[in-house]
Amino acid sequence: MTDYGNYGSSLRDLPRLRAGRRGRASSWDRRGGNDDRVTLPPGRTATLAELTGAGCVEHIWITAANEHMVRNPWMRETDYLRKLVLRAYWDGEREPSVAVPLGDFFGVGHGRTANFVSAPLQMSPQDGKAFNCWFPMPFGDGARLEVVSELVHERVFLYYYVDYELFDELGEDLGRFHAQWRRADPCPGVEQGRQTNDEFLFTGTNLDGADNYTILEASGRGQYVGCVLNIHNLRATTEWNWYGEGDDMIFVDGDRWPPTLHGTGTEDYFDTAWCPDQTYHAPYHGITLPGGDNWSGQISLYRFHIEDPVPFQRSIRVSIEHGHANKRSDDYSSVAYWYQAEPHAPFALAPVEQRLPRSL
Repeated sequence: MTDYGNYGSSLRDLPRLRAGRRGRASSWDRRGGNDDRVTLPPGRTATLAELTGAGCVEHIWITAANEHMVRNPWMRETDYLRKLVLRAYWDGEREPSVAVPLGDFFGVGHGRTANFVSAPLQMSPQDGKAFNCWFPMPFGDGARLEVVSELVHERVFLYYYVDYELFDELGEDLGRFHAQWRRADPCPGVEQGRQTNDEFLFTGTNLDGADNYTILEASGRGQYVGCVLNIHNLRATTEWNWYGEGDDMIFVDGDRWPPTLHGTGTEDYFDTAWCPDQTYHAPYHGITLPGGDNWSGQISLYRFHIEDPVPFQRSIRVSIEHGHANKRSDDYSSVAYWYQAEPHAPFALAPVEQRLPRSL
């Protein structure tokens, strides 16, 4: 090969000299002291970055603590990671392209944290309290990132970096980054009735995907690049209580049946196998919360389509069965990540009382 080439991994591309201008917005103490944080009162919004011109957000680091977590841990306002919302706006748009509870956005659901490593998202020690994102977020005419507090009583301390690069102009072929949170609590399943455990978990048919849990529904041109899926196993039984067997189904550009991409089971879509109950994290897939005995309690999984994004020209619906043939009635929530050309179809974030995790 005589040409180094225009494409390659970020590591391989490091020798290529850049023409952009590096910048950072952070919470450093403007008075020169050590109070390197933003104090966010209940019900208020903190602007992390307000950028002009063309560029790309390339890294976000955030750590957040509510007031009593620092001073009186036994008095803290719980579930604050579902009460803080990350929002992002590109190119002066009025509707956010990102609207996700803070903890969920960075890869773990249920208002919890855990140490894990993936390519685009990471939670770092201690116990996953440092959040990192490397999804590139290009913009052609300005960007605004903010955190909204929907806590009622406590202030929140935010420490953050937003690292970005500015350009003279942005290529027209670059989509804008989007992220959306959804929940079904519970999913509309069926009663077991007189079915045996095996009959309930493994029999039945689904020939349209209409009742699947929807992870993403978007219109326009873009590409789906992954998700975080959170499941709270709500079935109380001493019998074998595997939450999975739900096939992933991705409908592209008006698919009826069958969908363009049809999978074989929940653990299979997340690139694991045989009903896993262990924590595991790899660059593109993993299990951050594996649940308890007999797959009880709270589970959190991720799958990122970094090497295999799913393009769409008009529309996409990313869905997964909640149990085989949609028979289970567990609590599902998710974050979908995708790029698309603007404008995007506006989407709402559920009110805070509908976002709070169930108690264990």
